[in-house]
Amino acid sequence: MKNNTSVNTGRFCRICNSRVNLLLHICIVALFLTFYSCKKDSTERTDIKTDIKKDIKIDTSNISVKWSEMDLHIIQYSRSNTPTYASRSLGYLGLTMYESIVPGYPEYKSLNDQLPGLTLPLADKTQSYNWKIAFNAAQTALLKWLYPVPGNSHRFLHERIDSLSNVIFVSHSQNIDKAIIDRSVKFGNDVAKAIYEWSVTDGGDMGYTRNFDQSLVFPKGDSFWIPPSYGQTTSNTPLHPTWGDNRTFVSSNSMIPIPKIIPYSVDTNSAYYQQYKAVFIKNKTLTRDEREIAGWWSDDPTETSSPPGHSFRIANIAIKSTNASLIKCAETYAKTGLAVADAFINCWKAKVVYYNERPSSYVRKNIDSAWVQYWPEPPFPAFPSGHATQSAAAATVLTQLFGDGFEFTDRTFEGHRNRYAYDIILSARHYRSFNEAAEECANSRFYGGIHTQQDNAAGAKTGRIVGQNVLALKWKN
Repeated sequence: MKNNTSVNTGRFCRICNSRVNLLLHICIVALFLTFYSCKKDSTERTDIKTDIKKDIKIDTSNISVKWSEMDLHIIQYSRSNTPTYASRSLGYLGLTMYESIVPGYPEYKSLNDQLPGLTLPLADKTQSYNWKIAFNAAQTALLKWLYPVPGNSHRFLHERIDSLSNVIFVSHSQNIDKAIIDRSVKFGNDVAKAIYEWSVTDGGDMGYTRNFDQSLVFPKGDSFWIPPSYGQTTSNTPLHPTWGDNRTFVSSNSMIPIPKIIPYSVDTNSAYYQQYKAVFIKNKTLTRDEREIAGWWSDDPTETSSPPGHSFRIANIAIKSTNASLIKCAETYAKTGLAVADAFINCWKAKVVYYNERPSSYVRKNIDSAWVQYWPEPPFPAFPSGHATQSAAAATVLTQLFGDGFEFTDRTFEGHRNRYAYDIILSARHYRSFNEAAEECANSRFYGGIHTQQDNAAGAKTGRIVGQNVLALKWKN
């Protein structure tokens, strides 16, 4: 077995053991991130312009998949992309998909009277609607409201939204009575407006304007989180420290107990010490597959649609492979969106209770002063794991929708080369179930050296409860 240094030979700017080289590496990473951010802004315009032209020829037979892909595209390329805000957006977008068409499916039930404070317009049962047109109108409106242009997203993102919206509208309004079209558009817009107005009261509205509170005073000392020395950002404060105070979509998800953490200790025989030692040992013996897993599930918001977006992509895989009906698609996106949104709220609530440290600081203080973890840290406390929480929540609802033994191949990052592991070109990954994928997602953070197994176990347990509470809503009559 190769040691950790030889395994990572060729990796982009791999960290040496000396403190001098560590500081040099930090500076290089910061400069690279600055360059990458500028590069992303400049290439974004060209890519989006090209895609607008391509949209004219798209297949609009499954509009829910097209809108899901658009939602993820906007999240990824918006300057407001964070895992917290993305999870919230997907919750509202999924809910809007469902509520914009549910009156057309008598066997399904609206969540109108089931979510705290939500009041939705009612369809006129004596009139006819085209539900695809209503769906299209609702997604167009809400996505623009969640990601507005001024000071946030580039205007070409809204052009891309309009391009898809127009193509779908033209495709599905042929030979339809104008009164039905107008009524359907109005209903979709009214649903989106009601959901958006409800969203601004949840505590997370325009969260992208306050990602990091530089005036925040957080605890310092043994066991407490410190800003990362090798991280995804150079922030010295945690991301969205009040996110756990946001209103959950499902009332019962606001009452999930905070998970208990193993008590801090530097005793080499203690459970706490052994948790961090296990991370240290694993990082010295990583196999190539474990390194690929760390990269596959990294879902860095500067490059991807973030961890909750990855869960939505898995939902897309299930929908496409089963040729799901429009209402089944909307139900899937709604359940997945509510699950990942409430998972992040619960996860962040626990994070600021403990402000628990990452393995990097504990290991360097108590085991090996020169150690640097394999993967860069995100800018917030460790316990519990956000990856584990949201992936378990999503897996719980997807298993109910498509079955426990649903096998699938995830091609989300096939052929990609991550800048933190430049010697690896990622290959598609196959899973025998959604739960297997969720477990691997959680383990990826252990392999990356940024979470202990107690972080993963606590997160997964909370996530499963979140998912079960979403499923407990009355979705059918």
